[in-house]
Parts: sequence; structure tokens; C-alpha cells
Amino acid sequence: MRRNAPTFALRLAVTAALVTGALSACTPADTAAPPPTAGLTAQAGSAGSVHVMWQAAAEADGVTGYQVFQAGRLVRELPAEKTMVDVTGLAPRTAYAFSVRARDAAGNLSGPSATAEVTTPAAHADDRRAPSAPATTTGRANGPRAARLSWAAATDDTAVTAYDVYQGGVRIHTAGPTETGTTVTGLQPDTVYTFTVRARDGADNSSPDGPAVDVTTPPADGDGPGTAPAELAAVASPGEVTLSWTAPDTGRPTGEYQLYVNGEPTTVIQFGAGAAVPSPGARVEHRLTVTEPAGTAWAVKLRARLPDGNWGAFSAERRITLAG
Repeated sequence: MRRNAPTFALRLAVTAALVTGALSACTPADTAAPPPTAGLTAQAGSAGSVHVMWQAAAEADGVTGYQVFQAGRLVRELPAEKTMVDVTGLAPRTAYAFSVRARDAAGNLSGPSATAEVTTPAAHADDRRAPSAPATTTGRANGPRAARLSWAAATDDTAVTAYDVYQGGVRIHTAGPTETGTTVTGLQPDTVYTFTVRARDGADNSSPDGPAVDVTTPPADGDGPGTAPAELAAVASPGEVTLSWTAPDTGRPTGEYQLYVNGEPTTVIQFGAGAAVPSPGARVEHRLTVTEPAGTAWAVKLRARLPDGNWGAFSAERRITLAG
């Protein structure tokens, strides 16, 4: 029996190898490349940098990353969730051409995108003065997943070379120096977005934020009423922050709100224990005791608990400085 055991084990190993090989043979290798990336744009942000953007691939394409090329030379590699990049270290008053290729999990590369060409402006090494902030900003929803923004032109002692659009403190778009509006896409339905715009010059000096504008995207078909708390206000006083908002229409009085400070969940505000549960459309107020030092910057937003137990859409974000 012992002499037969190795033979028996060998037969099992061979059989397993044959089965594995058969299964592998039945699973064809992924050799299909993703489609070329669309919507590529390139905008000079300063004398030494260019902001390159493109449209995100469809989820069905299985894209896991992008490669950015300058004149056919690979200059950046990015994960799939990134669809823009600043290419720096460039020369002033120089023409550049950029393209992008998408990559999937099997390593297949798409063909090159259409080329985006741009020329960097002249450098002003002694320019230390930032442009003025855009004086006004307006915005409106353009369907449930896009917003149209407009702003007033800024001024600079040399020249404005770009306008940067920020959402929640993160730059999401760069427009050219002659543009005073853009359409932001990829938004979520039934959500309040807060946008600001900054002007930039050829020496990379950025202006302060222009006035913030809130844009509320409508619910998509079948999503029901909006769930975001409206008209959020935040007022700092010594040792305290007072929040007020309008309760959303979630189908019944809403007694729980999740508060975010600087992008992180901090507490759940609950009503009902000694305080009336806010009805849809009612104005709500809540005071927070704070121990952080005066001068601490807060960015606050909140969302309501829905009747099904999930959290609804976020309110607009408000920025405050704690008082002493």
C-alpha cells in the first residue's frame, strides 16, 4: 500500500493539473483594449504649468487608470478616479501637446485620445501680486448631474491666465483667462454643491475665493423629493457655534442629522428627547459647545436620516472661524 500511495498522489496531482489547464483554456485572456479617452482639454494655468482634463470612462469599460503623454512621452500615471492633473515644470511661452490613454485591469491600453494643444504664457519672475477675486459668482443646476457656473472677470497687474473652480475646498476645474463661465458635470442628483472661483496669473499667484454659490441639483426621475437640509447657516460666538437650517421633506418629521466638520463625521444631532422633532419645511436651530481655540477654521455641513434608515443628501457647506 505504501508503494502505491505516491503513485496515487501523483495521479491526483496530474488530474488536478489537467483540470486546471482545462479551466484555464476555457477562460480566454482579456485582450480587448478600452475605447480612447474623450473630452481632453489642456489649459495653461501659469507660465510653467498646464491643467489637463478629460471625461471619465464608462464603468462598463473597466478602466483602472490613465496615462498622460506630452508629445508622446509619458509624464503622469493616475488611478481611474482621477480625471485631471497639473503638469508642471514647463517652459514659458512654449507650445505643448497632450494626449491620454486609458488602461484596464489586464493592462490593455486604449488608443491615444485626440491631442490637446496649449501654449504657456510669458513668465513674470518678479510678480508677487495676486489677481483680484472674481466679484460675483452665480450658478444653476443643468439637470440632475450638472451645474452651469458664471463669474465676474478678475484683474491683475500682469494678466489673469486661468480661473480655478473649487467645490468643497477642492479644485475641480480650470478655465481659460477669457472664460467667465463653465459647466461642471459628474454631480449627484438631489445634492447641494457649494462652488467658489479663484483667478490665477502667470506666476501662479492665486486670488482669494470669490463669493460662494450654492447649486442644488434636482432629483433624478423616480428619486422622489429632495432630501438635503436647506439654507444652512453657521454663526460662531465665544465657546459656541449655532447652526440653523430648514428641515427637508423626507416623508415624515426628521429627528436625526449627521454633522460633518472639515469633511469628517463628528456627531449625530438628535431631536425628540425634550425637543420637538422638526417637521418638513420647519426652521431648525442647534447650538454646539466648542473647546477648540479661537481662530480655528471649520467647514460644516449636515444630512438628515431618511425614513428608510439611510442618510439623505448633504446640505450646502458653510465655513466659519471659531470666536474667542
